[in-house]
Amino acid sequence: MTSNYRNVACSKISISELMLPSHTNFSGKIHGGYILSLLDQIAFASASKYSGNYCVTASVDTVNFLKPIEVGELVTMKASVNYVGRSSMIIGIRVEAENIQTGAIKHCNSSYFTMVAKDKEGKSVVVPGLILSDLHEVRRYFKSLKLIQVKKEIDEHQEELDYTSIEALASLDAYNVLLELN
Repeated sequence: MTSNYRNVACSKISISELMLPSHTNFSGKIHGGYILSLLDQIAFASASKYSGNYCVTASVDTVNFLKPIEVGELVTMKASVNYVGRSSMIIGIRVEAENIQTGAIKHCNSSYFTMVAKDKEGKSVVVPGLILSDLHEVRRYFKSLKLIQVKKEIDEHQEELDYTSIEALASLDAYNVLLELN
């Protein structure tokens, strides 16, 4: 592990953007894909700012679309590092939309991106350790540990499951699926 440490504050990034009609989907709400693009940009900025290196997206771990975003709302995204490993970081992002006429603010999205720091040759590099300065940061770190644990359990379950077994196929009866295997 690296001998230097940095505060979560070193990773904090905030961006705001007015949502335009060109950002909408067919139902007139802001397109989720557009929001995902902005999320990836702010995750990159936060991870790169913290690590001092170019960073790539390793995984988009969670994206919860909680409320729709309307045309004309001011969207603000706030990101910071929640967890650091050897070369990876989990970036937490909160998305809020503000009705600029009424001032009403709503929480629209929470997301977690795993980013990896790279050197000029594209090899993973060690990132600074993380200094947790308050219990809010400690809570977010523990939440990231849980996220990592759940991802490992899912991977292990996929490796262990024999989806061709009679038991596995029979268990699909509990779901909204019809098997028509050739």
